[in-house]
Amino acid sequence: MRSLRNSRQKNFKKMKSLSQKQVSFIVKPITFLLCSTPFLLLVLDTINNNLGANPVEEMTHQTGEWALRFLLITLAVTPLRKLTGMNWLIKIRRMLGLYAFFYAFMHFITYIWLDQFFDWAEILVDIPKRPFITVGFAAFVLLIPLAFTSTNKMMGRLKKNWQRLHKLVYIIAMLGVLHFLWVVKADTFEPLVYAVILLGLFVFRAIEQRRKN
Repeated sequence: MRSLRNSRQKNFKKMKSLSQKQVSFIVKPITFLLCSTPFLLLVLDTINNNLGANPVEEMTHQTGEWALRFLLITLAVTPLRKLTGMNWLIKIRRMLGLYAFFYAFMHFITYIWLDQFFDWAEILVDIPKRPFITVGFAAFVLLIPLAFTSTNKMMGRLKKNWQRLHKLVYIIAMLGVLHFLWVVKADTFEPLVYAVILLGLFVFRAIEQRRKN
């Protein structure tokens, strides 16, 4: 038991102290592949006609849910880094955030292309008419400036304003959870799980802010 415990401690120490080279050549490629997998599986299911009786609805659901998942994973990076001491996690946060935008973009494109066939007049009527679409559209619009200012160059230009801007991610996540909750209507278990996770992230953030003050 003691040798097993020592082995675990050694492995954890190795995980905590990954070098820049290990992050660049091992962690980032693995993260890229893992983040791409849901999209690749969706493409394969589309090619093989495995999306059920309503493929457009299934595509819309999957892309939207993965966008929300990656948003929450991105928000979880800082708490995980502080709790585990794995400071290298911050190096993959940008990639996770960009994948959240990618899946949100695919969700939006699926709606305006495959669902509405670029019928802008109908889309403009649909957005304010159905609250869940209004909330989802607002979340996507707010996500755009975050994606386009995610580079080091933009961080340097915006300075403190960059941090203020990127705090919008919490509002976006709230809108995403609300959007999902209103879409499913009856079966609310899954969106409520995401809501609890988001609440936990808010609590952690509030505790950290209180410690700093």
